[in-house]
Amino acid sequence: MRSRQYGPDLTPPWKRSVPVPEVPAEPDLVVEEVTTGFCGAVVRCEKTAQGPAVTLEDRFGKHRVFPLEPRGFLLEGRVVTLVRPSAAPRTPSGPARTASGSIAVPGARARVARAGRIYVEGRHDAELVERVWGDDLRIEGVVVEYLEGVDDLPSIVRDFAPGPDARLGVLVDHLVPGSKESRIAAEVTGEHVLVVGHPYVDVWEAVKPSSVGIARWPSVPRGQDWKTGVCRALGWPVNTGAAWQRILAGVRSYKDLEPELLGRVEELIDFVTVGS
Repeated sequence: MRSRQYGPDLTPPWKRSVPVPEVPAEPDLVVEEVTTGFCGAVVRCEKTAQGPAVTLEDRFGKHRVFPLEPRGFLLEGRVVTLVRPSAAPRTPSGPARTASGSIAVPGARARVARAGRIYVEGRHDAELVERVWGDDLRIEGVVVEYLEGVDDLPSIVRDFAPGPDARLGVLVDHLVPGSKESRIAAEVTGEHVLVVGHPYVDVWEAVKPSSVGIARWPSVPRGQDWKTGVCRALGWPVNTGAAWQRILAGVRSYKDLEPELLGRVEELIDFVTVGS
């Protein structure tokens, strides 16, 4: 009887793992870790004591570190194995993203404006929302209106007459318990009106200090104009318009903003586009 020759791999064919693509963990590549479902952009890939690892940052700025395990990530819904990138530069393999972290839609036209609106207190706040979420808002057909002051909010809500097909979302500064802003928000909030806010005295603080090139935002004594005090403490000319342009220039995407602002704007967009 002739002996049967076997290859070195004795694993039955039905138990062998199907090969998956190896993808370099290039910066800004957006992937999902298979066991936790954590989704984020690659910040860095490095050697650790436990082996190669990748750091991901989600759209709220949270960082998590994962080992580069085989078949450990999903890229556009497909299982892949992330590997350390080569030293040579390459074109990012992930889909293009808007500044807010959403998948970009090349050639997409702005949607006809819907009846719902988002009001944003403060001109700087409105410019910051446009910088990060402008592309998303145009595709969704959401118009952002400038709210000069929260004192005007009750009359704006009355004139707007919110309803199921015309929801109103409002973003205000320094929305903390017991404040004037919180009392007005409670007065106008209803089924078709959502008022949210960040805890900062001014939206400048919602920009990460590292994005502006400073260690931290200075503490300004009570009773002093906050923006003027910031300029003086940082050694900038006391010109709030020029200072804001300097800050805004440091904002390239959602990664440059604090989670307390990111979450609130996303909440408002979801609220006014519900059912679309």
